[in-house]
Amino acid sequence: MASAIKIDGLTKKYIDVWQKQEVVAVNNLNLDVQEGEIFGFLGRNGAGKTTTIKMLLGLIFPTSGDATILGKPMGDNSVKQSLAYLPEETYFYDSMTGWDLIDFYGRLFKIPQPERARRVQQCLEKVRLQPDAWRRAVRGYSKGMRQRIGIAQALINDPKLLFLDEPTSGLDPIAHAELRDIVGSLKEEGKTVFLSSHQLADVELICSRIAIIHRGKLLTTGTIKELVEGETTEIVAQGSALHNGVFAKLQSIVPSITKEGEDRIRLSSRSTEEISAVIDLVRGAKGQVLAVIPQKRTLEDVFVETVRREEGEL
Repeated sequence: MASAIKIDGLTKKYIDVWQKQEVVAVNNLNLDVQEGEIFGFLGRNGAGKTTTIKMLLGLIFPTSGDATILGKPMGDNSVKQSLAYLPEETYFYDSMTGWDLIDFYGRLFKIPQPERARRVQQCLEKVRLQPDAWRRAVRGYSKGMRQRIGIAQALINDPKLLFLDEPTSGLDPIAHAELRDIVGSLKEEGKTVFLSSHQLADVELICSRIAIIHRGKLLTTGTIKELVEGETTEIVAQGSALHNGVFAKLQSIVPSITKEGEDRIRLSSRSTEEISAVIDLVRGAKGQVLAVIPQKRTLEDVFVETVRREEGEL
């Protein structure tokens, strides 16, 4: 399958005028996003996600490195007709109605009538904005309604590639779920979505692959299945002898073991050999295994573990 985005050594440095020092916002980033996939781009605040998106869109220039977008060089004007962008913070002409706003973006793309009116209605219906809001001024829209109108403007030109920056941030649970489903449905239309989000549960549901970036550096990339595979098993045991010499032996097998009260312990491990060794030791010390609980890893577990390992906390 062809690459929708191919990034080669992309780097962005700038001078912090207050600290008077060089800051590396994106550091030698290499990434390949396939056509037709929803790709999750994850990282903490300030990790370099938005800077990367702005470079790919040609809004800012890289210090070094290169990228191709839909087979064209990054910043090529001819490809921008096929791109869409929803920033984290949207800024609309608040005096416009929802309909007029989307029509305005349609005119920017030089979509003629009556095709433009058809697309405006189609986009507003797709994002499930209530028809009674179409002719109301945007200044009276709620956060969820503004996000819907933001996605609608991103769809007006029928783009092949969409860059979405936190599209479900700060929404109530119903609006959150609906907008997540709308983003997920774009894959069925053959569109490619480059999704930057802190909503890891959403990413896990709708993305096929993800990348984790930290302080401008790519830490890992892969499919959701690859990254979350490997269950953790939690063991809870008790016994009066477990806090004597046996505890030290258990700790040598699983260092993260914790004591709970006078005679209870709790630990977890992804190694079946470690789990078996722990159970054998507990039983050999006349202890009782109260629970053996398989726990599937989530994308949040993977993200936290990956970033903490990079920070030297694991």
